[in-house]
Amino acid sequence: MVASLVAALWDIKSRRIPNWLTLPLFVAGLLQAAMFSGWDGLKSSLFAVIVLALPYILLFLFAGGGAGDAKLMAAVGAWLGLQSGVVALVWISVFAVILALLKAISARRFFEVLSNLRVMMLSFMFFAATRGRVKYARGMETADDKAALTLPYGPAIFAGLLAAAIYSYFS
Repeated sequence: MVASLVAALWDIKSRRIPNWLTLPLFVAGLLQAAMFSGWDGLKSSLFAVIVLALPYILLFLFAGGGAGDAKLMAAVGAWLGLQSGVVALVWISVFAVILALLKAISARRFFEVLSNLRVMMLSFMFFAATRGRVKYARGMETADDKAALTLPYGPAIFAGLLAAAIYSYFS
């Protein structure tokens, strides 16, 4: 939790999550999984790394997400393992949507953002329906990238982890 809070504050300040934070956190997570749960714990930890980091790696590659977000999520997966990691991923996603909607409302661009989401979903469905043979459809453009609303993802990760911890404590 402390490392995710540091990452959130750092991300708010600089729009980056530093490697000096994510790499040791990742290695320590794998080590604690192996030390306390043996080979099974390490396998769960490594699988959770893939499950939690993959969506953020895809966002980094295709949608301009941050690499630091992906690395932080890999470290979170290493620490939490698969079962707790999936719970955390759901909560993190909920807080990311909430923060994104608040950002759109505060920028007075809520309906524009909803329209862009619709266009992206239609584009994805078109891409999936053609099994990737057609990669672009005319008239499916979203807003100019220079005008895109962005927000640091570190706070969503911290808030989601906090919510997941509270949820796990009370369930």
